[in-house]
Amino acid sequence: MMLRHLRVPGAPPVTQWLRNGARGDAMAELINAEPTKAEPASELCPLEAKKELLEECNNIWEELEECQSKLMLLGIETLLQADTKLALLMLQWKALTVDYQECHERSPETISTNPDLLLELGKEELQKVKNDLEKVLSAVCSKNKQLEEDLERGLEELHNKMLQLKTYKKELLSALGEFLDEHFPLPQDSGSAIKRNFSSEPAVELLALQDILEILINKLMATPHEPYVTINESFWPPYIELLLRFGMALRHPEDPNRMRLEAFHK
Repeated sequence: MMLRHLRVPGAPPVTQWLRNGARGDAMAELINAEPTKAEPASELCPLEAKKELLEECNNIWEELEECQSKLMLLGIETLLQADTKLALLMLQWKALTVDYQECHERSPETISTNPDLLLELGKEELQKVKNDLEKVLSAVCSKNKQLEEDLERGLEELHNKMLQLKTYKKELLSALGEFLDEHFPLPQDSGSAIKRNFSSEPAVELLALQDILEILINKLMATPHEPYVTINESFWPPYIELLLRFGMALRHPEDPNRMRLEAFHK
């Protein structure tokens, strides 16, 4: 039976009672409602009708509660879709902050007041710490020993490589000297020196091409920031021209009396 067909004459509508949020008052008012004088109560609102009316009201009220629950859930789902993660993280952060503050302000509790018991517990804890430190010390000593062995092995390898490089350098210089002596000897007419005719100056001893190259190489290795060598009278001009023409040496851009070896290692 629909609610509008069972309304008691002279009483307010049930929907108005429900909107006012007075479920119990509405029920009591329906039950205690008196019939009008024009019509007998037994004909308009019998006991069965009141019971049916109450059941109908209960059903409507349950539907309203169900709708309200759905609306609340819908609001929660909307919040979850928007900024739920941020809100949850903020709540967790606040909870953790409170827990941290409580732990920070909490004074340490004494396990026992018995000094002997506290002494034994302290000894046991110190023994654990000692064992842990001994393990760490053993691991560190083992690691240091391994590093020392690796360092010694590396130094020995470097020493062997240096010896090999020195030997190879000597072989290269020896081969270079033989090649230069054979193909680029000093002038034959003056021997090891050039005597200046029409001059009282003493003879100047010329440097072999190998000596010039060694001077240039040593200068480049010793002072790479200033690799230029001053050309003096001991440098035979044909040798200088040979080194410059074949790109083995370069003149200083501002001083033609200085030259350097080309940096082939770069």
